[in-house]
Amino acid sequence: MNRKVIIGLLMLLVSFGAMAKKKSPKREMRAVWVATVANIDWPSKTGLSVENQKKEMIALLDQHKKNGMNAIIFQIRPATDAFYQSPYEPWSQWLSGEQGIAPDPIYDPLEFAIEECHKRAIELHAWLNPYRAIFDDAVTKTDSMHITNVHPEWFLKYGKHRYFNPGLQETRDHFAKIVGDVVRRYDVDAIHFDDYFYPYKIRKTPFPDSLAFVKNGGEFYPDRIDDWRRNNVNLVIKQVSDTIKSIKPWMPFGISPFGVWRNKDMDKSGSKTKAGQTNYDDLYADVLLWLKNDWIDYVTPQIYWHIGKKVADHRIIAKWWRKNSFGKPCYIGHGAYRLNSKSKVKAWRNSDQIIRQIRMVRRLKGLDGSMFFSSKSFTKNLEGINEKLIDNVYANMAIVPENRNIKAIVPNIPVGIKFNQTNSSLEWDGTDLAKLYVVYRFKKGSKVNLNHANKIIGLTVNSSFKLNEEDKGYKYVVTSLSRTNTESDPSMEVIR
Repeated sequence: MNRKVIIGLLMLLVSFGAMAKKKSPKREMRAVWVATVANIDWPSKTGLSVENQKKEMIALLDQHKKNGMNAIIFQIRPATDAFYQSPYEPWSQWLSGEQGIAPDPIYDPLEFAIEECHKRAIELHAWLNPYRAIFDDAVTKTDSMHITNVHPEWFLKYGKHRYFNPGLQETRDHFAKIVGDVVRRYDVDAIHFDDYFYPYKIRKTPFPDSLAFVKNGGEFYPDRIDDWRRNNVNLVIKQVSDTIKSIKPWMPFGISPFGVWRNKDMDKSGSKTKAGQTNYDDLYADVLLWLKNDWIDYVTPQIYWHIGKKVADHRIIAKWWRKNSFGKPCYIGHGAYRLNSKSKVKAWRNSDQIIRQIRMVRRLKGLDGSMFFSSKSFTKNLEGINEKLIDNVYANMAIVPENRNIKAIVPNIPVGIKFNQTNSSLEWDGTDLAKLYVVYRFKKGSKVNLNHANKIIGLTVNSSFKLNEEDKGYKYVVTSLSRTNTESDPSMEVIR
């Protein structure tokens, strides 16, 4: 191949790369799950000093910000314990190594994470597990005030775990109280549950809730125990939703269910899959009912399989959820943890699989972005995933989508905008109802058009933004972003 052909191909590749960056959406969820259970993501191990816990959190958030993420799904209640100062549940064992032991010196990990996320213009969704009470019943030493010791009659053992009995109103009331406390006291941006409702089934081991069914089965007794179980979960979802909205009507409540609702051979409305377990039939999670009834505000199906997998094709399942999200934002859950150059599945040996999935989400109109499990996939930079995001699909910043299920809070337009020559900063007056400000840069003489992601140069919680030396010779506008991610009209133009 001669030199001219090579140069031509290189220029073509650069051009395609630039086009890909330019075409990235301005509105797109880009979130990462930060799991605390068993120290999966943070802290890296129990017993770390408070200083090192904070350092790890800062490094983790810096990496995600660099990667282009705009939300963190932070697990604050992995097993009826707390990564925050709870008046109802003990400090988590995955902080100190012993349940009930507070950080020393005392600090609030959730408050710290919120503050650090918001500094970086990153949302924090508080992730709670509703039913899991003890992660490993054989080895976990529970605090004397742990709810399993205060009300042992509320709990059932299944496998190695101990769970709240979903058939009891007392357990629903307790959990709604926990969620209400978090919503009331903390500046979180959303409440989030994952796929753990009724536990995944253990072969030849029935879930031990027959006594509760006899006592509380009502109209479902004696032959509709599956419907009764689904109704139990429906009741807690509705109660939690009502609790959140009674305190902060603007706050989204999101669910991240197992990837398959039902297989088509079980229900003509189901997906063309052959999953061994499903939400509806095995976890008793009727997610479509929650979406239809407006009990939840977004859905993130965990589609942790590759594109082309025979029994559970990522593309087929994503398309199914797009059609069945009842107008709610639908974000796709990606299994970044599967990336491994030695994987038995060829598709996961290269991070291109994740990039393909992100691009597919963008092509399928009606999907609103991505969430990735889990954080350590990026702190470990599995198969070079960070560089693929930074240099390619997430080269431009993106704003979290406006939630179609929630009444918009319209923020005021920033006023008093000016360029401060002394410190090379744009400055403006802070506005009511603004949680963030969006800074746009345009060429002199060009029309201000807020629809393009590549015009955004900054997201900030401050009413100022420092410009770089290369930012000379442009004009700038600033918009406000409210709690519902509703954007104001642009400010007056400023030329530097």
